[in-house]
Amino acid sequence: MSCPRLTAEHVGRPFQGRRGESESLALQILEIAENIFLCVICVVCGCFPARAQEPVAAPRVTRLAVLQAEDRRAPTARDLAVIRSGIRSGDDQTARIAVRALGRLERPALVADLLPSLRSALPEIRAEAANAIAQATQGWTSDRPPSAAAVDAVFTPLAARLKIEAEPDVRAAICESLGRLPYLTAAQVAAAERTLVEAGGRAETVTDRLGVAKGLEASVRLQRALRAPGSDALALLERFVVPGGNDVAIGARVRRLALEALVSAAAITTNVLGAAAHDPDPQVRRIAMRAAAPQAALAASPDAIHAALAFGRVDDSPIVRLEALRVLRLRADADACAAALAASADRNIHVALFALDELAPCGASADAVAALEKTVTDLSDAASPRGWHRAAHALVALAAAAPDRGSAALPQFTGSRVWQLRMYAARAAALVGDRASLERLAKDEDDNVCEAAVEELHKIAGHDADAIYAADVGRKGNQIIRASALALADTPNRDAAVPPLEAALQRLIAEGRDNSHDARAAIEKALASVGADPPSRRTRARGPASGSEGSASANGSTASNDLNADDLRRLASPRARVTIRGVGAFELALFTSQAPATVLRFARLAEAGYYNGLTFHRVVPNFVIQGGSPGANEYVGDASFMRDEVGTWPHVRGAVGISTRGHDTGDAQIFVDLVDNPRLDHVYTVFAQVLNGIDVVDQVLEGDVIESIAIVTS
Repeated sequence: MSCPRLTAEHVGRPFQGRRGESESLALQILEIAENIFLCVICVVCGCFPARAQEPVAAPRVTRLAVLQAEDRRAPTARDLAVIRSGIRSGDDQTARIAVRALGRLERPALVADLLPSLRSALPEIRAEAANAIAQATQGWTSDRPPSAAAVDAVFTPLAARLKIEAEPDVRAAICESLGRLPYLTAAQVAAAERTLVEAGGRAETVTDRLGVAKGLEASVRLQRALRAPGSDALALLERFVVPGGNDVAIGARVRRLALEALVSAAAITTNVLGAAAHDPDPQVRRIAMRAAAPQAALAASPDAIHAALAFGRVDDSPIVRLEALRVLRLRADADACAAALAASADRNIHVALFALDELAPCGASADAVAALEKTVTDLSDAASPRGWHRAAHALVALAAAAPDRGSAALPQFTGSRVWQLRMYAARAAALVGDRASLERLAKDEDDNVCEAAVEELHKIAGHDADAIYAADVGRKGNQIIRASALALADTPNRDAAVPPLEAALQRLIAEGRDNSHDARAAIEKALASVGADPPSRRTRARGPASGSEGSASANGSTASNDLNADDLRRLASPRARVTIRGVGAFELALFTSQAPATVLRFARLAEAGYYNGLTFHRVVPNFVIQGGSPGANEYVGDASFMRDEVGTWPHVRGAVGISTRGHDTGDAQIFVDLVDNPRLDHVYTVFAQVLNGIDVVDQVLEGDVIESIAIVTS
């Protein structure tokens, strides 16, 4: 943790001027809180007094210099000096970028540098500062927790600023930040909740209500283990979902967030459920189906739950129909199988595929089994790129519902020319206990098929199949290397397993690709489990970019810093047109100002044709679609990792983000939010938003091909 530069300017700093009584008091609280925060941090870090620290001369700063320092993750005192100088540069845009950069470093000690920006004359900077302060505190982890005093020293100035802030956008940003601070005690959560409820009572605009709803949603989701929300907070949330005569301007997003919070709090009442199930907004109605789940609707009447789900099953929106099916199964409803059977013929393909999956527990229904058999045997369209899905989903469900019939249907899938059908066959083979088929599929020519087979084979055969895992650890795909290495962990066949594991690890180290991190970690785990010393501890990894100026990536290699002024100007307000083969196209607005490094990497890859011919390999209805992997899986992407650029744009429907497997581990795989996903906010980078063609996004199926991505700069 880097420590703030504490000087006499900070300690005992006098109050500045006199204002109106309440505003003066709030400003004094702000300044006292800044002093307290600095003192707390310095005591924790052992850096008091600061006279022992040599100041770093602040270089002349430009916006590009600030962005580049952030991109390197500011590993040096000079980089921090660049960013700090940006805040004091006198240029509003540079100051805003610098404030955001300090927050993204996620170093709690830098909160002291951010607090003064809450008093900036520019509301955009004040809002950015509120968000950056909350982001900086994310550096506090379970391994390095804060003290209660340190958390209070962050909460107090934010709450004080909220009381005097004149701009709705800034108030909204503060409310959201208050909801996501890493509180330690129930008393701290209660204080934050009380502040948000008071702000909700004063809210005069949709923007204010949205900020309060964001704050309460985050607080309930993140802090419910410390403290359940109080009655005043629940009443305010219910008022947001079911507005009265004086609350007409609530807004759909406010209702969604408030309902999400009530679901997290398990505080769904009959009144809330009835109103939400008939809301004009389909996303509210979708959440209403989730609200009918057993763990959420504890206070709703059985009749209200039944009515809401019955309404949801025939809703005009497929996202509502699908969620209703999911909740019927969660409730073990007597109509769950009948509903899934009827929905297997739904006009929307995603609802139909989900319904087929939901028939897996319906082995007692002769009609359900017959429908699955019919779908499995109808392979007339299975060879087409968009024709294999029904049969694949039906096969896995049939294997669970009627194992003997699933087993009989398996051979036509294990020998299919469509690799996705062979991958689903591996899942079905595990359900029917067909070890022989799994062993054959574990040697398949496609690494994704092998991965699925190895994962299932290990469940059935354990270390009896170690020879297969040892052979597969020598394959090329990161996903199969990882799966095989994990299967070899704790093997009793140490002498046979260690040489291929070490050879694979040495090869991955020599290749120097960031995105083999998960495969290398799995190998190291397997070697450690049998008492072998991983080669990575004996050989320092040296990637292709080692020795160049840049930032340490998540696995210790170095990625070059490729932000430059020419590209930033060229891509100042770009769009991207994504064409999906056989489906259509959708257009994105790229957020260069919010996520410059991400947009530049995405644009360069797209212009080089990197994405052409790749697929959307992951489709999770009512969540996201994910694609852009050369290996059509989670573990194969662009060679070097991208840093996170989390910001203020939320993960709403149509937002486009970067998939990661940990901090700063993006490998150019992208995802599109199919619905609002507030739990992804401030965790995953958003670098674009669908401008038009969201209906095309909704049609994307697993395996659909990205024909091209064209960048439009004019």
